[in-house]
Amino acid sequence: MSVYVAILLCEATSTAEDHAPLYQENFVLLTAQDEEEARGKALAHGKRLETSYENDLGETITWRLRHVVDVNEALDSDLGDGSELYSRHFRNYDAYRSFEPLLSGEEL
Repeated sequence: MSVYVAILLCEATSTAEDHAPLYQENFVLLTAQDEEEARGKALAHGKRLETSYENDLGETITWRLRHVVDVNEALDSDLGDGSELYSRHFRNYDAYRSFEPLLSGEEL
């Protein structure tokens, strides 16, 4: 068995008239025999995340899996302190900063 990292993209919708789009990126550890099995487990995990509920204002909030973005073997197979799980590369820092609330200072 190998350890895989899956990146899942989920979206929250709301019945509120002023609802702003909200997306959540989940990094999930999975064990599987191969990438195909890991991808299937990632999809199943994402489907289990789907839910609807009523918030304090009586609005219905619905979370849905939008996409299994990526599934790859963990970079370090021996997981422990300092292990690297996943990395990705990009070329446009400004674009990354504009969507990452932790960098842009946006309140969620």
